[in-house]
Amino acid sequence: MLDIKVTSAHLERDAYLYIRQSTARQVIENTESTLRQYALRERAVTYGWPLERIHVIDNDLGKSGASAQHRDGFQLLVSEVALGKAGIVMGLEVSRLARNSADWHRLIELCAMTGTLILDQDGTYDPTCFNNRLVLGLKVTMSEAELHILKARMRGGAHPHAHWHSRIEVQARISRTTQSASSFKQSFLTGHFPRAAPQDQYCSS
Repeated sequence: MLDIKVTSAHLERDAYLYIRQSTARQVIENTESTLRQYALRERAVTYGWPLERIHVIDNDLGKSGASAQHRDGFQLLVSEVALGKAGIVMGLEVSRLARNSADWHRLIELCAMTGTLILDQDGTYDPTCFNNRLVLGLKVTMSEAELHILKARMRGGAHPHAHWHSRIEVQARISRTTQSASSFKQSFLTGHFPRAAPQDQYCSS
């Protein structure tokens, strides 16, 4: 069934499917996710693209999406879009394409300039439409936040005693504050305050 956003002008150009897993371990263990990404070709077929004009870019398997650097596949995809060769760009999730706002928005801008559609598992988006750009922007913001949380958890796991030491330090500060407050209260009740230390005298030259 042809998506209403897909026009004959899009079908005159090729479809590009971008596939990525963040680590080599994910490539080995998360085979189901990888197969789901490859299966996205069928969406392009149902929209009218013949298999021979659906290009699969999968040379970024095992590479993080935090940056476009060292991701030859993503850079190839961007260059094909910029040259006006792509009618549609596909990725199972936005996070497969990029987890970095700068890289993602650069791709969105190029797609808008060249009239290239973007497709993920949730639907098809036309970057020339403001509402569609808004949704795509929100998707990558959430993806970037997810990456930040994952990194924070990894750092926390790498230092299992960090939270324990922080808790001890907080308890020590509370104890010192309580002792100071108790001492001040006692001095206030008895009227005996500690004598202030003499201040340094500044001499005029």
